[in-house]
Amino acid sequence: MLRQRLSWVLLVAGIAMAVYWITLAMIPRTLMHVAMGRIEQNGPINSMGHAPLSTAERRTIVRPSPDLAYSTCLFDLSDGPLEIVVEPIDSPYWSLSVFDADTNVAFVRNDREADGEAVRVALVREGQAVGDIEQVSVPTDRGLALLRILVPDRGAFEAIDADRRTAWCASLN
Repeated sequence: MLRQRLSWVLLVAGIAMAVYWITLAMIPRTLMHVAMGRIEQNGPINSMGHAPLSTAERRTIVRPSPDLAYSTCLFDLSDGPLEIVVEPIDSPYWSLSVFDADTNVAFVRNDREADGEAVRVALVREGQAVGDIEQVSVPTDRGLALLRILVPDRGAFEAIDADRRTAWCASLN
């Protein structure tokens, strides 16, 4: 009787652990897939899209900051490396972050770290190589590069928008 109960307890515990680990593995990828689907309206894959400032009525993602201008590059490295270039932006703060398909951060650089210089990186998969450019290895083919720019007041948006539209991403093939 005790042996039978122990078997059931071990079976239930095994199933619970399997469900737990599957959930941990699937939730980030699923959330990123949903977010990337919504962001895709900003522009096609492997190109930079520039979203308008967020308002209560106009939100692509949940809880975007109304003080930030967002530019995004949904990428797919299955055909080769991708180059991202962000020229300095006249704003109190800006940052470029690269996320893989599992929501893991692969790269971050902000205006202070760039020190007035352009940020120029190549997103690559293992085994891919590019010339004389900083390489960022991404463990998944698909992902998201996110440029966030602080807009101190709505009156400054026009100039900041002109600066951010110089940012681009494109395939290196």
